[in-house]
Amino acid sequence: MPQTYPLEKIRNIGIMAHIDAGKTTTTERILFYTGKVHRIGEVDEGSATMDWMEQEQERGITITSAATTCHWKEFRINIIDTPGHVDFTAEVERSLRVLDGAVAIFCAKGGVEPQSEAVWRQADRYKVPRIAYVNKMDAVGANFYKVIDAIEVKLGANPVVVTLPIGVEDQFSGVVDVLHGKALYWIDELGLEVEEADIPEDMRDLFAQYRDKLVTAASDFDDEILERYVHGEEIPAHMLIAALRKGTISNQIVPCFCGSSFKNKGVQRLLDGIVDFLPSPLDIPPVEGIDPRTGEVTVRRPSDDEPFCALAFKVMTDPYVGRVTYFRVYSGILTNRSYVYNATRDKTERIQRLLLMHANHREDVEVVSTGDIVATVALKHTITGDTLCDEKYPIILEPIAFPTPVITVAIEPNTRQDVDKLSVSLAKLAEEDPTFTFKTDDETGQTLIAGMGELHLEVICDRLLREFGVGATVGKPQVAYKESIMEPVFGEGKFIRQTGGHGQYGHAKIRLEPLPRGSGFEFENAIRGGVIPQEFIPAVEAGVREALESGSLIGYPLVDVKAILEDGSFHEVDSSELAFKIAGSMAVKDALSRAKVIILEPIMKVEVNTPTEFLGEVLSDLTARRGQITGIETTGTFETIRAFVPLATMFGYATDLRSKTQGRGTYTMVFSHYDVVPSAEAEKIISKNYL
Repeated sequence: MPQTYPLEKIRNIGIMAHIDAGKTTTTERILFYTGKVHRIGEVDEGSATMDWMEQEQERGITITSAATTCHWKEFRINIIDTPGHVDFTAEVERSLRVLDGAVAIFCAKGGVEPQSEAVWRQADRYKVPRIAYVNKMDAVGANFYKVIDAIEVKLGANPVVVTLPIGVEDQFSGVVDVLHGKALYWIDELGLEVEEADIPEDMRDLFAQYRDKLVTAASDFDDEILERYVHGEEIPAHMLIAALRKGTISNQIVPCFCGSSFKNKGVQRLLDGIVDFLPSPLDIPPVEGIDPRTGEVTVRRPSDDEPFCALAFKVMTDPYVGRVTYFRVYSGILTNRSYVYNATRDKTERIQRLLLMHANHREDVEVVSTGDIVATVALKHTITGDTLCDEKYPIILEPIAFPTPVITVAIEPNTRQDVDKLSVSLAKLAEEDPTFTFKTDDETGQTLIAGMGELHLEVICDRLLREFGVGATVGKPQVAYKESIMEPVFGEGKFIRQTGGHGQYGHAKIRLEPLPRGSGFEFENAIRGGVIPQEFIPAVEAGVREALESGSLIGYPLVDVKAILEDGSFHEVDSSELAFKIAGSMAVKDALSRAKVIILEPIMKVEVNTPTEFLGEVLSDLTARRGQITGIETTGTFETIRAFVPLATMFGYATDLRSKTQGRGTYTMVFSHYDVVPSAEAEKIISKNYL
């Protein structure tokens, strides 16, 4: 039975950053220093505890968020290590939704990179308090102070430095603890022995400068500190910690630490920062949800005495125990072999096993309580974003929002045996990953899978073969285009079918209007005088939605459109929901036959790092790809180019960039928005789709 902790001693945190900033390496050190593992795993060797998937070990990157629990100085820390690659942004999104705090890791050389900016904005959206850790202080080109400036300028944050680096690059030897006024050196190879010493003479002025900034920041949250500061009195560290904790939890400051996780320096001080500054479940506002019986807002306080309430944030398929559902408990307790109510689906589920997860290892527990991040097996109806609660006190929490897929490929099973296995396996993978979808093309009969990028789909296909044993051939990646309209257009649909008994009659007149980019779809019922009975309106809307699933130009979904049901008629005997659904669909198709339809394409926010001597060639290449350059920044001998580029032109860019920069150029790509395809390109796309 695991040790129980009071709520104020629990920390639910995530580790988030740009790819290759050292998230998993840092997590490995945290697990080692807290005694969770007895040997440090390394990402490069494929032995990292949290990167347990074969695909993660081979590629040296994190693909799926992994959860674990460890203990530090009488505190229990539940950790979720999230991916840094943009293709797996859903893993970050779902993790931030259920966490109380986060550690944002920045590379001392790379600083605030595109994906670190993206995850920071995600954390802003969920109001997650953060501390920052500047890693890789031993790397060539490391610059702690430049990263702190970037956190302030690029992220709009208020960084408060808690540790300063002693030395840099291969001279990095320890940190100055600004809170306690000491120098800390890790003298053995594993970083287990810490030696305290006086602050180096050449860093006294720097320490005084940052100590002054830290005390000034703390005084904003504690009047007694301000009074002592004004009178030049000594301020004890525990007062400063309490004040900075207030500022962190209210998202007004970001305490900043530094170190080198790979060289085992600075991680213990980061652990102190996690328990000192990040919130417990008691420090965050009570969760709000909707009572499905009344539609009213209801609240759950973080207490075991409250009714049980939890959010399922991840579903995955385990080859040994089957379907595993991860959930965060916001209130109440849940016991093994009991029942829980899924308020989102209106279903009751039986709890057969409760599990404390450590990456892919499991520990059975009998009871879970407020603040726990745990898992259970064999829930039949629960998917990501569902609320689990006490049936007597139902509540539906706000679900998790996920980005839509931007890239598709066709996938064909190799043998007849693979046909059935493919659809079952794809369904399981779609359950796990809300940014992965699949469908069958009605015209070609092909199975199309869609995801967030080439790597995302590559990993999906790899898992199909290895985990599910499905042999399949994958086509070339295709862009997930969308369609829209330029101006309002009317359409009429009349469905009349006479049979021996009752016939079918449905009649709808619909106006389609364009909406601003990113608006999606809206439906308005403008029927007056009961020309169409109220009970048939939802059927018309369903027909409209179905018709918009495939546009009139190239068969992609029609978006950013408003459908207004303006008129129609019905038959007292022959009208039915089916007839009006077909009439709604016919009205849309009629409107689209006369509409000015445009094609929309996904535009990516691209950041390219290249040595200065190759800048011209890289710029001209991006321009040839229809890229819109938004900025160029010089850092030493490297240039950082920022641009918006259509996804359609970016396939194979990694290889092209390497060849143009002698293998020294790198780039990152994040989905930004959909925009209109130029007419010349649109003609090519249309002709290609009708060949």
